[in-house]
Amino acid sequence: MAKRPKKVPAFFFQTASGAEPVREWLKDLDDKDRRVIGEDIATVEYGWPVGMPICRPLGDGLWEVRSSLPSRREARIIFSIIEEQMVLLHGFIKKTQKMPKAELDLALKRLKDIKE
Repeated sequence: MAKRPKKVPAFFFQTASGAEPVREWLKDLDDKDRRVIGEDIATVEYGWPVGMPICRPLGDGLWEVRSSLPSRREARIIFSIIEEQMVLLHGFIKKTQKMPKAELDLALKRLKDIKE
C-alpha cells in the first residue's frame, strides 16, 4: 500500500544566521512531550485543513497547533501556510488562557521576515 502524501509538509522557520528556533525549542522538551507535538504536527501535514481541537486560526495568516502534553502542560506551535508548505514559526508552553501578545508578535515578525 502506498503511503499517503503530505498535503502541507512542515518546515522549520530559519533565521538569517541559519538557526531554527522551533527545532531548538523542541529539542529541549522531554521525549514524550516532543512525540505528542510531532503527532499533532503530522495530523496537520496529512489532514490539512484541520480544525479544533488540534488546529485553530489566529488571524493575519497565522494558525496554531494545540498540543496537550503528558507533562500536563499545553504547548502551541504557531505556523503559516506558505506556497502549500507549513512553516513552523514559533513554539512555546502556554501558561495563560489567552494567547500572549509577545508570542503572537514574535511569530508575526518571523512571518514578515520570510515574506521580505
